[in-house]
Amino acid sequence: MGSDAASVAGIPSPRDIKVHRLMCMELIKLVTGVAMLLPAIEEARPGSNPGIQVLCQLTRALDKAKDILRHCSESSKLYLALTGNVILSRCNKSKKLLEQSLSCVQNMVPVMLATQISQLVADLGAGIFSLDPSEEEAGKVLSKLLHQYTSTTHSGEEHVFEAIQIAMRNLRITSPKDLLIENRSIKKQLEKIGEGDPPKRKILLIFLSLLNKNGKSIVAEHTENGSLQHEDSLEYEVESRLKCNHNDAQRDIFNGSRLPDEFKCPLSSRLMYDPVVIASGQTYERFWIEKWFAQGNDTCPKTKRKLVHLSSTPNNSMKDLISRWAAAHGVSVVDPSVQATVGHSWESSSTSIASLSSSMMDLSINIDFSNLSLGTSDASFASHASHSKISNDFHKGQSRESIHEMELERLTRLSSLSWESQCNLVGNIRNMLTQNGEASNWMSSDNFIQKLFRFLKDAHKCDDQDAQLLGCQSLLTVLDECGSSLPYLNDDSFALLTSLLGSEVSKEAIAIFEVLSRHQNCHHKITMSGALPILLEILDAHSRELQEAAIKILCNLSGSSKIGSLIEPSELVPKLVPFLEDTALARNCVIILHNLCNKEDARIAIAETDGCIAAVVKLLERDSRKDQEHAVDFLLSLCLQRVQYCQLVMDEGVIPELVSVSINGNNKAKAMALELLRLLKGEFSDTGEYYEPEVDIPKPPTTDFTQQKSRSQGTGIFGKFFSKRSSPTAKRINRK
Repeated sequence: MGSDAASVAGIPSPRDIKVHRLMCMELIKLVTGVAMLLPAIEEARPGSNPGIQVLCQLTRALDKAKDILRHCSESSKLYLALTGNVILSRCNKSKKLLEQSLSCVQNMVPVMLATQISQLVADLGAGIFSLDPSEEEAGKVLSKLLHQYTSTTHSGEEHVFEAIQIAMRNLRITSPKDLLIENRSIKKQLEKIGEGDPPKRKILLIFLSLLNKNGKSIVAEHTENGSLQHEDSLEYEVESRLKCNHNDAQRDIFNGSRLPDEFKCPLSSRLMYDPVVIASGQTYERFWIEKWFAQGNDTCPKTKRKLVHLSSTPNNSMKDLISRWAAAHGVSVVDPSVQATVGHSWESSSTSIASLSSSMMDLSINIDFSNLSLGTSDASFASHASHSKISNDFHKGQSRESIHEMELERLTRLSSLSWESQCNLVGNIRNMLTQNGEASNWMSSDNFIQKLFRFLKDAHKCDDQDAQLLGCQSLLTVLDECGSSLPYLNDDSFALLTSLLGSEVSKEAIAIFEVLSRHQNCHHKITMSGALPILLEILDAHSRELQEAAIKILCNLSGSSKIGSLIEPSELVPKLVPFLEDTALARNCVIILHNLCNKEDARIAIAETDGCIAAVVKLLERDSRKDQEHAVDFLLSLCLQRVQYCQLVMDEGVIPELVSVSINGNNKAKAMALELLRLLKGEFSDTGEYYEPEVDIPKPPTTDFTQQKSRSQGTGIFGKFFSKRSSPTAKRINRK
C-alpha cells in the first residue's frame, strides 16, 4: 500500500500525518485505488457531455480527498484535534463523493473496466472512518477550554494548564522537538489564512498563546515522568491495526482464499448474486453479462465465440450452491445492480455534486468570540452570523433535482417498501417524468428501468390495475426518451409486456412494444415473447388506437429478415387489406408487404388475397407522394420476381397511374414508375395487352429485364397456385 500511495502524486506519506492517522490511512488506501484506475477511465471516457462532466466530478472528488490528507499532514495538531468531527465528516463525504462519481462512470465505460470500478466501489462502501479515542478526548478538552477561555468568567490558570496538558499528552506533543514543530505549524497556518478567516485565526492565536505560556513546563514534566512515547512504535502499532482490520474485512467480505472459482463471475471475478447461463454454456452474473450485451457485444467473454442468440437462462442450481456456501462461511452476496443504482441519481444533478464538493472544506466551530480580545485588529465574530450563512447556503443548495435524487434513492429500496409506498413512489416518479423534460434523460438507466419492470411484474401478479397503469406510463416515458441508448432488457421483461396485451393496460403495453420495436436488438425478443399472434388478433379488433400501434410494430419487425420469416403471410396479408384504404395506416401496410416480398410464400399470399394488389394500385391515385413512392416500390419488387405477377398488376389497370406518377411523383417514385413501365412493356408489348401510354418512356438502362424474365419462367409452385384460381387472367397466363 505504501509503494502504491507513493506513486500517486499529491498523496502525503502516512508518516507525515499528524493527527487522525487511522482515518487518513484508510482514505489513502481508497484514494490510491481510484487514482491508479483513473488513467484507464480517462482513456475510455465517453464522448457525451454527461460522461465528461462525471469524469470532471471524479477528478474533483480525488482532489478534495487529497486536500484532506494534506490538511492533516500540514496543520496544527491542536487544531486538527479540535476539528476532529469535521475531519470525520469530510472523510465520509469524500468517500461518498468518490463512490457516487465512480458509480456514474461505471455505466459509461466498457464492461471489463466497469467490473474493476465495481470492485473499487465495493471497497469504498466497505471503508469505515472513526476517530482515535485519545485524539477525540483531546478535541473535547480543547473545545471545552475554548468555550471557557472566551467566556467572561472562565476558570483559573490551573484548569487551563491541566486542559492543555491533557491535549498535548494525547496528541503526543511531549518533547521540545514536538513543541517546536507544533509552534511552527500554527504560525504557518496563520500565514496561510492571513486575514481571511477571523474565527480560525483567533483559535490559532489562542493555541499559540497557550503553548508559549505552558508548553515548556508541560514538556519538562512529561520528560521527568518518563512518559515520552516513541513515534516509531506508535506508527508500527497503527499500521499493524490497519493492516489487520483490512485483512479481516477482506476475509469477511470475500473469503478470497476459499472462494471456489466456479462461484465467481468470469467478467467481474466476484461472487455471483444472480448467475445465468448464456448460449455458449458459460455462467455469468446477470448484471454484468447484460451490460456486456448492451454494449453491442455478441460473443462469449470467456470463449470469445460468437453467440447464436443473446438470451440467458437462470442457473438456479448454481445460485443454490452459492447461497449454501455463503451461509456456511458467513459471507453476504452483494447484488451488483443495487450497487450500480447508487450513482444514477447523481448523474442528474452536477450541481448537487458541486455543492457537496464546495462544502467539504468548510469548517464551522460554534464558539462566540465577542468577549475575546487578543490585541489584534480583528473585530468580534458572532457565531450566529456563521450559522446563518451556513443555513442560507444549505437552503440555496436545495433544488428540485435534490428531491428527485431522494425519490431515486428510495427506488433502490423499492422492494423493501410496503405496496402502498411503492405505488406512491412510482406515482411520484411518473409525475416527475411528466413535469420535467430532462428527468427522463437522467432516469433512463438500465437499473432504473429494471426496477420499474419489477414493480410492474408485482402489480400484474396482485392484479392491481392502477399500479399496472402507473408502471406502464413511467416505463413508456423513460423508454421513449432513451433514443438509441436503450438499455438491455431480459426475456422476462418482454414476456411480462406480452401478458399485459390482453389486460386493462393493453393500450400502454402495446405503446411500450411500439417503442421497443424501433430498436433492432429487441426484434427477436418481441417475437420470442409470443407477441406476434396477439398483434394479429388486435388487427381484427375494433380499437383503432390498438390497431394503429400493432401495424407500426409489425412494420418495424418486418424490416428484419430473420423476424420476417417468422411472420405467417397467409394470416397477415388478408388482415392488412382493409387498412390499405386508411389514409393514416396505408403506408405502413405497404411497407410491410414490401418487406415480406422477398419470400415466395409471402408473394403467393399477396397474389391470392383478393383486393390486395388492387388496393395498392389505388394508392397511386393519392395526393401523398410518399404513399405513391412506397406503392410503386412494392409493385416493382413484386413484378421483378415473376411475369405472372406482372399480369396481375396489369389486370388492375395500373398503366395510367404509373404514367401519372412518372410525371408528377417525387424523384424516387418517378424513377421507379418509369422502370416498372419499361418492365411491363417488355413483358406484354407483343401480346397486345400492354396499354401504350402517350408519353415517351426512356430506354431502359443497363438493367436487362430479359434476363429477369428468363429467370422468372419457372412454374413449380406458382403453376400449381394458378391452377386453383378461377381468375380469367390466371387461366389465360396458365394456358400460355
